Amino acid sequence: MNAIKKVRKYILAHPQTEGARILGALAAALGEEQSFPLSDLYKLDFDSFELALALLEDWRLDRYYAARLKLFDVAQSTPEAPQAANS
Repeated sequence: MNAIKKVRKYILAHPQTEGARILGALAAALGEEQSFPLSDLYKLDFDSFELALALLEDWRLDRYYAARLKLFDVAQSTPEAPQAANS
């Protein structure tokens, strides 16, 4: 199960906890590309902290693939360089 699903399940199972609030805030900050106070991660218990790290890892990987797709789109839409006249 990917980290996003695990975080969602955690938040639904523990909606009133500080861990759920922090993980929700982290997910929202990542989704909206906003800042997030890293000191909040230290308020998490070990399992919640591991979820936060997994979420960050998945987010980073998703961003990498999104950037690659954008690069391929640009590369494919760019006209090819003209052939040399002497060829």
